[in-house]
Amino acid sequence: MTVEVLNTHRTQGGTLRYCRHDSASTGTLMKFSVWTPDGEGPFPYLVWLSGLTCTEDNFTTKAGAYAWAARHGVAIVAPDTSPRGPDLQGNAVADDAAYDLGQGAGFYVDATEQPWAPHFRMYSYVTKDLLEAVDGAFPLDPARRGIFGHSMGGHGALTIALRNPQLFKSVSAFSPIVSPLNCPWGDKALTAYLGADRAAWRAHDACALIADGYGQGFDEILVDQGLADSFLESQLKPELLEEAGAEARLKVTVRRQEGYDHSYFFIASFIGDHIDWHAARL
Repeated sequence: MTVEVLNTHRTQGGTLRYCRHDSASTGTLMKFSVWTPDGEGPFPYLVWLSGLTCTEDNFTTKAGAYAWAARHGVAIVAPDTSPRGPDLQGNAVADDAAYDLGQGAGFYVDATEQPWAPHFRMYSYVTKDLLEAVDGAFPLDPARRGIFGHSMGGHGALTIALRNPQLFKSVSAFSPIVSPLNCPWGDKALTAYLGADRAAWRAHDACALIADGYGQGFDEILVDQGLADSFLESQLKPELLEEAGAEARLKVTVRRQEGYDHSYFFIASFIGDHIDWHAARL
């Protein structure tokens, strides 16, 4: 799989590259950033999944992650959050005027409903195309790979890791949507992408996956949640993840942080803790 490097920057004891490549899963060009520390590698690495409205650039410029990653010699890959148009045949990619559906809001699922099904296949993109692209183009070690994310991306990180322990050795999240089955964001997006049959949603709900026996290969799942987050009670509901973990005897650690909101100011405050935590497992 050919990866085109669009821009390169020296930063924080390593090299940051903005890239794009053809994706068979989405049928579009997809963008990602990859930061690698100095040295020859192969490096352990983390995949970061961003939240609603984000691109490959938000985490890259706002999280302040790379100085922490440099301490451990860990690389970080950050893909875009959805396909964007036109596709590889020149056709327009579906979109919606709302911020929580369509481009910028792929929810890391493989859509089965129209008009989303042809291109909105972010689950397959992250678990197949993205990994094949970065593993083939950069000195990364696929045997030492973790995943983390924020909000919609926290949902993606949790569900993708739970379903693919052979791909990821560690998983954490900031302010994740832990149960799309039980929140308005999930109702809207999963109805649109997967249809009205809620049984089809279980494969993309972290709490349901844990209840169904997934996750036993992970020694711990780490979550940070700000208590001043305006989405905490209506959309995020971390207590549901704690309850699912307790029922399944799976260690879920939710750290509630007083005064912190849903923004990248929150992520930047605790990103070092997460990178330290992943590095110990990779």
